[in-house]
Amino acid sequence: MYKPEFLYYNLIRHYMCDNCITFYTYKITNINIFQYNTYHQNMKMSKIPEITIAFWLIKILATTLGETGGDAVSMTLELGYATSTAIFFSIFLICVTAQVAAKSFHRFLYWSVIVATTTAGTTMADYADRSLGLEYVGGVIILLTLLMSSLGLWRFCLGSVSVARINSPKVESFYWITILFSNTLGTALGDFTADSSGLGYDGSTLVFLTILSFIAIAYYYTKISRTLLFWAGFILTRPLGAVVGDLLTKPLHDGGLDLSRLSSSAVIATAMIIGIVLSPKTSCTLKQY
Repeated sequence: MYKPEFLYYNLIRHYMCDNCITFYTYKITNINIFQYNTYHQNMKMSKIPEITIAFWLIKILATTLGETGGDAVSMTLELGYATSTAIFFSIFLICVTAQVAAKSFHRFLYWSVIVATTTAGTTMADYADRSLGLEYVGGVIILLTLLMSSLGLWRFCLGSVSVARINSPKVESFYWITILFSNTLGTALGDFTADSSGLGYDGSTLVFLTILSFIAIAYYYTKISRTLLFWAGFILTRPLGAVVGDLLTKPLHDGGLDLSRLSSSAVIATAMIIGIVLSPKTSCTLKQY
């Protein structure tokens, strides 16, 4: 792309004439402003993936992996919730630091941070609900409050929570804090729906799939804010992944399929990697959200 000043010079040179100099000077000025804005906007593309069906499928795989992977370390390997939280939160800090420092969008780096938030969220929620005795209702209320506060403060400070503008360290900081709260809430909400409400893992899976289907319909057939629908879908895919992960790995007498947490995590991670490789390399645009 030409820089605005270069474009301005060439248009002046080609269209200079006695009868049209005033007209083209006006038009050139507007083209110059448009080109300048576009040039600088492209220099700061959003650092999250293009929002496609592939994005949502990978997101569900990532949230499911967070549940099975988090449980594998804390339960199968018997490291406990506190130690597992320390491990996964440290991984999250390393990944998110690299993500914020990156100058452009990188697919595997982005999804590494997402998985880090889902695994850390799983063990943090379990630690709060079970070890600290907050139980599912208490955990959901606290985490929902933190999530809404994060979104509200983000909106108040920067004027928008649109994911098409995740292109500066300050915005990314708000984004990843919100994601961490969202993915921690999802574990508590999924456990509450499956265990406390009596719906079970299969019933809870159906409930969350139904809600997400309505959100998808609203996206395609209504004029509801795309930003609002994105966050609704993003938040609710986490409890879906939580109940699907538990459905796969919980014992048969608890309503699960009793699959190995370690092998399930390996299969899900493999499917996720394939999905990332096949997904678009482009980032989210203002036209989407």
